[in-house]
Amino acid sequence: MINTMFYEESVPERASGFQIAKGITRIVANNPSKMTYHGTNTYVVETPDGTFVIDPGPSEDAAHMAAIIANLGNNPAGILITHHHSDHFGAAPALREEAGMPIYVSGVFPDDAFEPDGLLEDGQVIADLTVLHTPGHASDHLCFARSDGVLFTGDHVMSWNSSIVSPPDGNMSDFCEQLSRLLERSDKTYLPGHGPRLDNPKAYVTRLLDNRKRREAEILAHLSMNPDTVVNIATSVYKKTDPHIARAAERNVVAHLEKLLREARVVQDRDIWRANTCLLYTSPSPRDS
Repeated sequence: MINTMFYEESVPERASGFQIAKGITRIVANNPSKMTYHGTNTYVVETPDGTFVIDPGPSEDAAHMAAIIANLGNNPAGILITHHHSDHFGAAPALREEAGMPIYVSGVFPDDAFEPDGLLEDGQVIADLTVLHTPGHASDHLCFARSDGVLFTGDHVMSWNSSIVSPPDGNMSDFCEQLSRLLERSDKTYLPGHGPRLDNPKAYVTRLLDNRKRREAEILAHLSMNPDTVVNIATSVYKKTDPHIARAAERNVVAHLEKLLREARVVQDRDIWRANTCLLYTSPSPRDS
């Protein structure tokens, strides 16, 4: 069922795997929240090189770990991590110890205390999956593309909500650029890190990108009338009353402001942000008109 631009689903059965696509089993961790929807999606993927697990989920869910082990089959081969956030990566070390599976992470994985078994780069192919480095939500974020049109999108594109982009590790310029990159691809199905399967995803990604552009325009419109703080901008633009969601909105505003600052469209004076009126009132060039 669609709600505005996002998709909903019933609460999934816990500690149980079910086939979501050919050769792919989905297991949903029991870590529901306002930021994770019903929980983190773990995918157990049959590949020519054996069984791979994408995002084992949080470390504290023992039943989820048992379900992963139960669905590995006879040839467990590796663990792929979309990004370092604990709701995706937390259980990876324990799964490596339990099942003897090597862990593969982005070459820019930011946790120096963790020693992975392999580093992945953009364009690399592992187990018939092509690695896409998609920074934005996180600097090390990866998507994994299967040759039949299935794309594991982690938190870069989620079907139930848009992703938070929280600096300094999050970067709105990168995030929008990588959304545009996905629009140039021909993937048919997205399997996100949270929420239901997403088919025919291009129109959805277009809406996500348009939504970011709309938020950016709203921030600039606010600042053109009233130089202001991040908190006040977020209150005006997002209008969120739940404290937890309001803080997430503030992080998105910071990410948008940093993008606009790099583009010289805003200026910053300590806690106060202003529209760059020198650009705001510049007439467009004939090429832009």
